[in-house]
Amino acid sequence: MYKKNKAGIIGIIITIIVLILIVIFSNGERNTSFFENVVNKLVMPIQNGLTYLKNKTNGNDAFFADVEALKTENDKLKKQNSELEQSLRELENIKTENQTLKEYLELNQKYSEYKTLPAYIINKDISNYSKTIIINAGAKDGIKENMTVIADKGLVGHVISVTDSTAKVQTIIDTSNSVSCMMSTNKDSIVCKGTLENNTELKGVYLPADANVIQGDSVETSGLGGIYPKGIHVGTVKSVSSAKNITDRYATIETAVDFSKLDTVLIIINNTISEE
Repeated sequence: MYKKNKAGIIGIIITIIVLILIVIFSNGERNTSFFENVVNKLVMPIQNGLTYLKNKTNGNDAFFADVEALKTENDKLKKQNSELEQSLRELENIKTENQTLKEYLELNQKYSEYKTLPAYIINKDISNYSKTIIINAGAKDGIKENMTVIADKGLVGHVISVTDSTAKVQTIIDTSNSVSCMMSTNKDSIVCKGTLENNTELKGVYLPADANVIQGDSVETSGLGGIYPKGIHVGTVKSVSSAKNITDRYATIETAVDFSKLDTVLIIINNTISEE
C-alpha cells in the first residue's frame, strides 16, 4: 500500500515537471519578456543612479570651468583697472603741469614790464612767528637776496636767503616784514606789516595825520625802501580803527594773495626801483 502511494506521488511530480517544461518551451518569447522585466527592475535603478552621478559630475566640471573662467576675467579686469588708474594719474599730472604753465604765462603777461623767473613753492612755514616759503629756484638760476617775489594777485614777499637750487622767501604777512605802500586813490603813504593774529591781513600804520583812508581802497607798493618796485598790488583796505589819538590810528589791509592756496610765483630779476 505504501509503495503504491509513493509511486503515485512520484508520477504526479514527473507529470508536473513535464507540463512545466512544455509550457516553458512553447512560450519562449513570453518567458523571455518576463525575465527581461525582472532584469530591468533590478538593473534600471542602478543604471539610473550611475547616470545621475555622471550628470552631476559633468555639471561640477562645468561649474569649476566657469569659476576658472571668472577668475581669469577678474584678473584681466584688475589689470585693465590698474592701467586705467595709471593713465588717470598721468593725465592729472599733465593737467597740473598745464595749469602751472598757464599760471606762469598769465603772470609773465601781467608783469611784462619786468624780467621774471617762474618758480613753484616746495615748502611753506606759515606759523604765528615765521611766515616763509621755499621755492625751487636758487643761485644757479640767478636768484639773489632781496629780489621781489610776486603772484597773480599781487605781492608775495622778497628773497631772504639762497642756496644753489632753492630760495627762502619772507612773505609780507610775516611780522618782521614791512612794506612801504600808498593808497591808489589819494596817494597817501602807509606802512603795511604782518600780524600774529591773521594770515590774510596786514596792519597799515604810520598814517599821515591828514590822511583820508577810504574803505575798499587799493593799496600798492610805493617803491620806497629799496626792495619792492612801485605799483605792485598789496591788498585792499578792509577797515580803519577809530582811535582817539591820531598817532594810534591804523588800517586793516586784506592781502590780495591767498597764501594758503599759493603754488606758483614769479621772481623779479631786474628789480629796478622806481621812486617817482
